[in-house]
Amino acid sequence: MKKIGFLLFSLVFVSGAFAQITKQGHTNQNKFRQLDHELPTPNLERTASGAPGKEYTQQKVDYVMDIVLDDDKTKITGNETITYHNNSRDNLAYLWVQLDQNMRAKDSKSPDISTSSIPDKAISKSRFDRSFPEELFDGGFNIMSVTNTDGSKLSYTINQTMMRINLPKPLASGATFKFNISWWYNINNHRTDGGRSGYEHFDEDNNNNYVIAQFYPRMCVYDNVEGWQNDQFWGRSEFALEFGDFRVNITVPEDHMLGATGILQNESEVLSKTEQKRLAEARKTFDKPVIIRTQEEATKIEKTKAKGTKTWKFYAENVRDYAFATSRKFIWDGMAVDINGKTVMAYSLYSKEANPLYGDHSTRAVAQTLKTYSKFTFDYPYHKAISVDGQMGMEYPQICFNPGRPDLEDGGYSDRMKYRMIKVTIHEVGHNFFPMIVNSDERQWTWMDEGLNSYMEMQAELDYDKDFPITRGYPKNIVNYMSGDQSMIAPIMSQGDHVYEFGNNAYGKPATALWILRETVMGKELFDHAFKTYSQRWMFKHPSPADFFRSMEDASGMDLDWFWRGWFYTTDVTDIGIKGVKKYSTNTIGDAIEFVEDTSAGLGFSSKQSKYHYEITYEKPGGLVMPIIVEFTYKDGTKEKKTYPAEIWRLNDHEITKVFSSSKEIESMVIDPDLETADVDLSNNSFPKQTANKFDQFKEKIKG
Repeated sequence: MKKIGFLLFSLVFVSGAFAQITKQGHTNQNKFRQLDHELPTPNLERTASGAPGKEYTQQKVDYVMDIVLDDDKTKITGNETITYHNNSRDNLAYLWVQLDQNMRAKDSKSPDISTSSIPDKAISKSRFDRSFPEELFDGGFNIMSVTNTDGSKLSYTINQTMMRINLPKPLASGATFKFNISWWYNINNHRTDGGRSGYEHFDEDNNNNYVIAQFYPRMCVYDNVEGWQNDQFWGRSEFALEFGDFRVNITVPEDHMLGATGILQNESEVLSKTEQKRLAEARKTFDKPVIIRTQEEATKIEKTKAKGTKTWKFYAENVRDYAFATSRKFIWDGMAVDINGKTVMAYSLYSKEANPLYGDHSTRAVAQTLKTYSKFTFDYPYHKAISVDGQMGMEYPQICFNPGRPDLEDGGYSDRMKYRMIKVTIHEVGHNFFPMIVNSDERQWTWMDEGLNSYMEMQAELDYDKDFPITRGYPKNIVNYMSGDQSMIAPIMSQGDHVYEFGNNAYGKPATALWILRETVMGKELFDHAFKTYSQRWMFKHPSPADFFRSMEDASGMDLDWFWRGWFYTTDVTDIGIKGVKKYSTNTIGDAIEFVEDTSAGLGFSSKQSKYHYEITYEKPGGLVMPIIVEFTYKDGTKEKKTYPAEIWRLNDHEITKVFSSSKEIESMVIDPDLETADVDLSNNSFPKQTANKFDQFKEKIKG
């Protein structure tokens, strides 16, 4: 009988601790179970600690390119030689190449996967022209040839935005394969047709600003996680790319100013002596930007179009991609940035239409980004970072294209415009770290670069201006999204093309999750060390989500599987409340202490006590397990905050009781007073329950 009784007790305990029966009769597993089923099994390439293993490998791809930009025809022509290094242990029967511009081909399937309807009210002509064009823009790649190095034809097959190179024989492990591609395409007007690159036309002076990316056929990633990452590019989920060395010659009109990935090899050929002198001054000026091409000079140049061309020559080592910007309209400024004793250059290229906003803030924002991100991750390893007046938000190694122009009638700019421009600039420059160096798969896991980068962006914004109006990342700012229609919300661990609210899913929620981890769950010291460990482990490598999760736990000594599961694998919400409070005084009976419930109204006691005991029942209507943060306000006006770790929910996912004892009488208590946990319902956070007026004030914090 004792054994039976013990067995029955064990079964009851286990069922209460590790599973709950829902109203529908289904069993929910304990939320503190390990992520063993969700994460891949560790191996010698990717270890259980989250670090690359001793057998970790990745491919390398080198490019030699000659690019010609025809300003009159808004057309790019290119020739490239690709050297593919097969560092994997596999023999490869074929190679896959990305043809991103084919999403703009006349026969592209990208427009066909988006739903459409007739607007229910009048729309602008520009929107009408974009939505209902008379003729589709043909912006796809025109592949002129794919050849071996001896000029003989190389077999290939194009499938929309992917091209398979049919190798004459399998490429052995450790071997290299070199081949050539020639192509051309029509450049899109990104202001009228949209896009992540293209040109902006200025009717006033009949000039174009070019911000050019995805302009060349580029190799897909091959690794031990996905094999070939050859998912089609539909236009939203971005890129997965291998590191390599680039030698790129770019021919443009001779009066253009050009910025690009890599070190300029022929400075004296493409810059005037005056520009070279100013550039030398900028390279030793750390406190403010130095103007290298002035607005007056750019304005004069843009009025006449040179007939000749010049070729800019660049070499970029160990980068995953390449981009450039060019225009005769560009003003150019730059300043030096000290990154732990190494000088890195921060530059900006912008038209007069973006001044004085860009002149006041762009290069300074670049510099601050490099400093802040280097502090939290690793020293920025490249020699420069460029912000370009591109009127979009896109990022590439060492160069990014950003929005923002003066918006006031007198040519000045509002605070709203200023902060928007700085925010996007910091974000896009920050992408130099994630994913340009910590090289995650953007096509599959958007949050791994956008989410981590959005979190880091917050740190840089606060370094730039301690009162920076942060709009994304604070827990209170994600509440409306998380508490919304669950049928329109996907877990963070979703492929980016298949989520409804892309910005909240891939940027806002993961940034909030990391902010909560640092500020509330782990603490700054543990989080910062773990985040830096992950960043440094995966510099110039391809991390997966498991590598991030495991590194954060390995370097902090914290089991965070409950957090990853709730925040990243579900759409659950935080909702913790105070269900009830009982008050107890004590009586001494011989050697025993007796607790006596005080049933008087409110939190006050009917008589003075040396110690006041409160038995508080906390409920959790929300699905997320989170720490309980409760602030007690005493009758004398003082306050005390107590935080119970999330593990307090490990044996009961719905409600728990906790005794709080104090030498002072409590007047009120409130959960999450500083809105740290993204609690979606504040109506149950207070005891005694807040009056309508006070509750409205409390809710106003969320909006503020």
